[in-house]
Amino acid sequence: MKFISLKVIKTGFIVGTLDILVAFIYFSIKTGQKSPVNLLRFVASGFFGKDAFNGNDSMVVAGLLFHYFNAMAFTAFFFLLYPKIRVFASNKILVGILLGIFVFAIMNFIVVPLSNIPPRPINLINSLINALILICCIGLPLSFITSSYYSKRQ
Repeated sequence: MKFISLKVIKTGFIVGTLDILVAFIYFSIKTGQKSPVNLLRFVASGFFGKDAFNGNDSMVVAGLLFHYFNAMAFTAFFFLLYPKIRVFASNKILVGILLGIFVFAIMNFIVVPLSNIPPRPINLINSLINALILICCIGLPLSFITSSYYSKRQ
């Protein structure tokens, strides 16, 4: 179990880093802002509300910590679920796509609505881009890394 927790932490860090880096790039393209500070404040606002935008740099750190917490939680969940559902081993790409869609759905239909982020209208193009980011940065890498981990163990 110790080895799997180290692997989960490493994998969570990898997928979390991929996701946040692409989110920074997309945020910069979309808003014209070069600094990712406001994106991280937005993440922190899920817990702290509007105060995240008025706070000091600790809100930026909090946003990054919340982001990695979510990435680690999805990673741990998938690592625990993977050996129990044999169909996961059959098609890593399809599993990665479905996992990215699952993460998108959980974040957008459960986590964000339960947070302190005010409701926003759904933008189809934005939603598709965000889902694609989660598929490419979390779903696919997590599917391949987890599959590799369990195939080496057998």
